[in-house]
Amino acid sequence: MSRPLSTLAWQVAIVAVLLALWQWAWSLKPYAPWAVPDLFDPYFVSRPSEIFEQFLRLSCLQPKPGELAMPGGTAFSACTARYENNLWFATFVTLRNTFFGFLTGVTSGVVLGLLLGRSPRLAEIASPFVTAVNSIPRIALAPIIILAFGIGDASKIATSWIVVVFLVFFNTFEGARSVDPDYVNASRLLGASEWQITRTVIIPSTMAWVFASLTPAVSFALIGVIVGEFIGAEFGIGRLIIESEARGEAAGMMVAVFVLMIVGIALSAGIQRMQSYLLRWQPRHQGR
Repeated sequence: MSRPLSTLAWQVAIVAVLLALWQWAWSLKPYAPWAVPDLFDPYFVSRPSEIFEQFLRLSCLQPKPGELAMPGGTAFSACTARYENNLWFATFVTLRNTFFGFLTGVTSGVVLGLLLGRSPRLAEIASPFVTAVNSIPRIALAPIIILAFGIGDASKIATSWIVVVFLVFFNTFEGARSVDPDYVNASRLLGASEWQITRTVIIPSTMAWVFASLTPAVSFALIGVIVGEFIGAEFGIGRLIIESEARGEAAGMMVAVFVLMIVGIALSAGIQRMQSYLLRWQPRHQGR
């Protein structure tokens, strides 16, 4: 246990040092301008103490300047009713759209990857079309998607989907093509149908390839939603960032960035736990 505790202690120490530098480095600028880069200017990145205070205000845990203090439960309810896009609801909306964009992107990517990976003829026909669409920067399609689907949730899910689907598709496609032919031939020799071969040989053999794409895919799904919210949205963390940027509030933008970081870490950890469970038959996942 000493090694994990030592690692944790080092991590905590690094975070503490970075936060201390962030908080007080700019105060030393007049005395040692050569040692303090302009990056620490609070106008651009704020300070940890200001970011924490802004977090309390955006999450309705503390009244905003000029507002009367009210009893705890009443104040929270009134704040969330007054500010529809409060931090809690914005996070919920962004997470919900990320989930559906990720789910639809992974599902369609796996289905298309298995379909083309199992059929060389279909892969040959679809190859130029897949290459053409994949060559387009997906984020460049976000304004068109917003124009087609509006500023509601559908456009954010569609943007997330189009970012995720090709990432999962290519991994699944390569995984389906790399299955050992001896396994497929042995299954056919035993009288297995094509569906049975796909279910018992192809899909299990492809799972490692699919899961290798899921961790980056969930991050890309979140990116797709945020980009859609930047362009046009009623609610969401991206909308909070745009509103804070319009008011010149660096603390508000940094609160949203930290929330996105925490959400991304939690989603990636969940994917890795699911991967360890579903691939528990592999030696490297045993004992986790």
